[in-house]
Amino acid sequence: MSLKDEWDRLDSETRTWLLENPGCLVVPRTVSAKISKEARKDFECDTHGQIVLSRADHDFIREKAEAAGTIRVPATDYQFFDTAAVPVVRRAPSGRHAAASPDDGE
Repeated sequence: MSLKDEWDRLDSETRTWLLENPGCLVVPRTVSAKISKEARKDFECDTHGQIVLSRADHDFIREKAEAAGTIRVPATDYQFFDTAAVPVVRRAPSGRHAAASPDDGE
C-alpha cells in the first residue's frame, strides 16, 4: 500500500506531520499507528511498529511538501547545515622540523 493511495483518508494532523518531516524514511510508531488505523489496507511495519517508507512514498511526500511550501530545496541539492566550511591553509609550517616542499626544486 502507498501513502499516495491513502493520502485523502489521513487526518490533517498526520498529513501535517508528514509534510513537516519530508526527509523521514521511517515513520515513528505513534504516527504509523494513526496511518494504519485510518487506511483501508495495512501498511508493512518493522519489528518496532514503524512504517518504513518506500522510495515512491518518500518522493510523494517530498512533492507534497514542496507544493505546500514547507521545503524549498530541490531534490538534487544536498545541504549540510551542521557542518562548517573547511579552511584551506596555504602556509607551510616553519621551524627546523619542517619538511621541504616538493616545489623547492632541489
